[in-house]
Amino acid sequence: METTLLHSTIHVASFPSPTRSIRLKRVNSLKPTLSFTHPVIRFNFKPLNYRPVNCLSHPHINHQHHYHDHHHHHRHNDCSELSGPQKAVIKFAKATRWLDLANFLREHLQLCCCAAALFLAAAACPYLLPKPAIKPLQNAFLAVAFPLVGVSASLDALTDIAGGKVNIHVLMAFAAFASIFMGNSLEGGLLLAMFNLAHIAEEFFTSRAMVDVKELKENYPDSVLVLNVDDDNLPDVSDLAYRSVPVHDVEVGSYILVGAGEAVPVDCEVYQGTATITIEHLTGEVKPLEAKVGDRIPGGARNLDGRMILKATKTWNESTLNRIVQLTEEAQLNKPKLQRWLDEFGEQYSKVVVVLSLAIALIGPFLFKWSFIGTSVCRGSVYRALGLMVAASPCALAVAPLAYATAISSCARKGILLKGGQVLDALASCHTIAFDKTGTLTTGGLMFKAIEPIYGHWIRSKKTHDISCCIPNCEKEALAVAAAMEKGTTHPIGRAVVDHSIGKDLPSVSIDRFEYFPGRGLTATVNGIESGTEGGKELKASLGSVDFITSLCKSEDESRKIKEAVNGSSYGRGFVHAALSVNEKVTLIHLEDRPRPGVSDVIAELKDHARLRVMMLTGDHESSAQRVANAVGINEVYCSLKPEDKLNHVKRTSRDMGGGLIMVGEGINDAPALAAATVGIVLAQRASATAIAVADVLLLRNNISGVPFCVAKSRQTTSLVKQNVALALSCIILASLPSVLGFLPLWLTV
Repeated sequence: METTLLHSTIHVASFPSPTRSIRLKRVNSLKPTLSFTHPVIRFNFKPLNYRPVNCLSHPHINHQHHYHDHHHHHRHNDCSELSGPQKAVIKFAKATRWLDLANFLREHLQLCCCAAALFLAAAACPYLLPKPAIKPLQNAFLAVAFPLVGVSASLDALTDIAGGKVNIHVLMAFAAFASIFMGNSLEGGLLLAMFNLAHIAEEFFTSRAMVDVKELKENYPDSVLVLNVDDDNLPDVSDLAYRSVPVHDVEVGSYILVGAGEAVPVDCEVYQGTATITIEHLTGEVKPLEAKVGDRIPGGARNLDGRMILKATKTWNESTLNRIVQLTEEAQLNKPKLQRWLDEFGEQYSKVVVVLSLAIALIGPFLFKWSFIGTSVCRGSVYRALGLMVAASPCALAVAPLAYATAISSCARKGILLKGGQVLDALASCHTIAFDKTGTLTTGGLMFKAIEPIYGHWIRSKKTHDISCCIPNCEKEALAVAAAMEKGTTHPIGRAVVDHSIGKDLPSVSIDRFEYFPGRGLTATVNGIESGTEGGKELKASLGSVDFITSLCKSEDESRKIKEAVNGSSYGRGFVHAALSVNEKVTLIHLEDRPRPGVSDVIAELKDHARLRVMMLTGDHESSAQRVANAVGINEVYCSLKPEDKLNHVKRTSRDMGGGLIMVGEGINDAPALAAATVGIVLAQRASATAIAVADVLLLRNNISGVPFCVAKSRQTTSLVKQNVALALSCIILASLPSVLGFLPLWLTV
């Protein structure tokens, strides 16, 4: 790929951008807004959600016919998915232009509204016109209106029947066209018009509740400017080399140039420059943010002004925006248990309705002395059977799960992504919630407080026989070794140590034979310590928890003395600390971890309003864990837990307490517990790829304030769905009986 040299000042206009066309296209949308609507949610309305394709004739995607799947107009994305008889129907429809006409009518909402208006006008004719003009004008209205709703309905029903399907479309079309042969064409037309209008209304609310993945994908460029920058030196803005790289090929550590109006392609850290960014379309946070050197920015963030050089911290596959897209698509595919049951139950139910209707039509004249056809005044058995067919159709039942889509949309507006409606059911069943500490309840941004030699640093003078400590050399060497061992780490303790070492005059250290023990610590061989009594020797070093260091001791006596030294530390036990052992010299590293702002309010709400049992599961030692727990209001604390201990605790609590358990975490060490919990919740901006993969809920905002809302919304939704199902069943029963008894006209049963 050709490399181009830039000789320019810091002005943004001097840098050619491969995303210029994208920036210009969205220039007006990049200004901060105070809208309370989450931009990810599409509110424009495509009433029938239909895209005409040559081999299309009806709405169910991939021809997976559910009796009612919120896309009430059949669609076949591939002719190969159709059965032989269905292909024959489609071929005939294409040859006669029937398919083209049906597609055209489906795409135009106003035509359906016109048809409904014409049917109503025909119904009003007897009350408004003189008797000689009634019949001709009614026939004229019906001749125009019926094709507007009947062309597509007949093709849908015929294609379904050819595929052996009996669903709501077949029931409605059969009832409507049967009414024509019975001399009740006005009622049949009103039936189809009311059916279509009801579906249009449902489609409107469904479209408001669905996250638009396409709009999300438009928030990143196809290619980015990657700079040729030496990792050890700041780039010279007057002489920068850059190359255009596809966004999917950006590697971790690459330096990216992002100008005003452009989108950040992947998760990055600001390396140079400042700018105002917005992440409203990602998290719903309407307030623009100031990005400065060292700040982390999620992929998909929009740069409103300024110019920045960013260092990629994640690849495209692991970036925040790509994860949001994947989770959004997954959420739209993962149906809750009730909806899956309704989908499976619907077709069998529709067949039962057809059989019952047929029985009423045939047996009614013999049992109840009804006429077979009847008149408009005395309705016959066929008319009553058609009324039952329409009234008992499962359309009302299918609308019940719409509450799930609405709840998912509501959560998305608050920066909460759910992996489908089944997560809402699981959340509503939970009675216990467990939090990880570091990075979840606390900021995770540990601050280095002190380094304290506690064991093995004392030396005896050969001349005076006095005992003294080799400070400050011990502290410098210990900090140098710890920083070298933690270089490149993502662990909060390691990051704090490395950050504190920057700019310090420390000995040069090289690390070899590195070995990591998850949840405990790490070991390595240290070479090249320039100062101190051990200079130049190859030393065995270990860094981790105090228990990890003492487990490596050669004797119980040595282990006991180290623990006593830790307990007698002059800094007390309220800090987070790690222990470093180099050649049997142990140093204690003290760090401070502070609770996140507002966490105590979240815990109080979960305990008082949600009535959840709240606990903390952490790998930190008791004193540090208890300090944070007391600050945020958690009474039940389990500390010094390894990943497998957290996993076992989650399983045991779920088994013993009954009901579900929610686990909230963010690190790779939390992944087993997140996977075992009834519902796993992670903070997306901090979470590891493993944690995100096993989680059920992603909090896009970098705090846990969305947890109470998520729990409350899940309980509200499951309650609402149950009410909807009960109401739908009541409506079916209340409409079916009067229809069979002949009290309701056909069109009113919709």
